[in-house]
Amino acid sequence: MKTVVCREPFSLAIEDRPAPSPRAGEVLVRIRRVGLCGTDYHIYAGRHPFLAYPRVMGHELSGTVEQAPAGSAFRPGQIVAINPYLACGTCIACRNGKPNACVNISVLGVHSDGGMAELLAVPESAVLDAGALTLEQAAMIEFLAIGAHAVARAEVPSGARVLVVGAGPIGVGTGLFARFNGAHVTLADTRPTRLAFARANLGFETTVEAGPDMAATLAELTGGEMFDAVFDATGSLAAMAASLAYVAHGGKLILVGVAPGDLVFADPEFHKRETTLIASRNALSADFERVKQAILSGRIPTDALHTHSLDADEIPTRMPELIAEADHVLKAIARF
Repeated sequence: MKTVVCREPFSLAIEDRPAPSPRAGEVLVRIRRVGLCGTDYHIYAGRHPFLAYPRVMGHELSGTVEQAPAGSAFRPGQIVAINPYLACGTCIACRNGKPNACVNISVLGVHSDGGMAELLAVPESAVLDAGALTLEQAAMIEFLAIGAHAVARAEVPSGARVLVVGAGPIGVGTGLFARFNGAHVTLADTRPTRLAFARANLGFETTVEAGPDMAATLAELTGGEMFDAVFDATGSLAAMAASLAYVAHGGKLILVGVAPGDLVFADPEFHKRETTLIASRNALSADFERVKQAILSGRIPTDALHTHSLDADEIPTRMPELIAEADHVLKAIARF
């Protein structure tokens, strides 16, 4: 089967690999669409903290059922999405209802080979019925679930003043779900083109270009009070550290992005706010379902989010181009 392999940083190739044979309890999925995200770009550039090469990337996945176990709820030809967070089910996190933070988690496309291949065998529990969605919409569930989970973790109430730093796909998804909760959302990013896109196509009326004067601009916007909840979706340690200054006294700082290295805050600034610091990792099945229902209801403008398309054969050549054109790329989706 055709497979896209990241052999080492900055090296992608099309390889022919044997098709997987599903084990007991697994569904064989014919992959049809793969969303490309920051994780894939970081893997390609050698900047992911949890990865060994070579690796088949791809965790934003949709496809059709090729083969299902006897008695399965799934049938051949059915459109499905895949939850790529494969948990052990027995560790302390799993026992406490947090399989997204499983001690032994295997994330498709990161810890184990993912979906940039024609066929993929996964546990039936990782398969989500997406029959009412298009293949493109189904491939967007996972990245939107990251933001949905972060907002749920933060328990954002109606009327809250929310800042999302980073207007890429994860930040935009976070902003959308905060807005669904009734929050007043401000987006910040270093790229003015991304902010302009968010204003014109996604209904985010208040945006701020990140820079040296950002704290002063945000203080002016909020009457000096800053934000009840600040979500950092940049994956930048410098941006994460700076985000503390944007949190209102008594507010929350939610770290959605991840980056290698040590994150350092000034303790007096952290304490005087009585800041609640929250890490948000991956997503739960309930978040996937919440995203699915939001797409079905028309609340999520999936056509606007999907900005670029390519064929699987083009991934090795287009990946560096998409990274170089990041100002104008929100969500690229590859077709298998």
